[in-house]
Amino acid sequence: MTRKKKTRSIADKVTIRTGRRKDYKKWRHDNPDQVTSSRRFVAKKQQQRKLQAVRKLARQQSGQDIKIHPDKDTDNPGDRS
Repeated sequence: MTRKKKTRSIADKVTIRTGRRKDYKKWRHDNPDQVTSSRRFVAKKQQQRKLQAVRKLARQQSGQDIKIHPDKDTDNPGDRS
C-alpha cells in the first residue's frame, strides 16, 4: 500500500483576497479601515446594550441595601479609645 505524498500548503503565501477564511482574516488584518459592521448588526448590538443596562438598573434598584460603613456611634470592636 502506497501513501499519498503530502503537498506543501501555499495558504501562507497568498496575497490576494480569495474566498478562504485564512486569506480573509489576513486581508481584514491588513485593511482595518475597509472593514465595517453592517448597520443591522450595529443596531442590534445597540439595542442589546440598552436592554442590558435597563435590566442591570432594575436589579440594582430591587436589591436590598447594605450598609458598607455602619454609623460611627455604634460599638466598633476596632476602636480602642
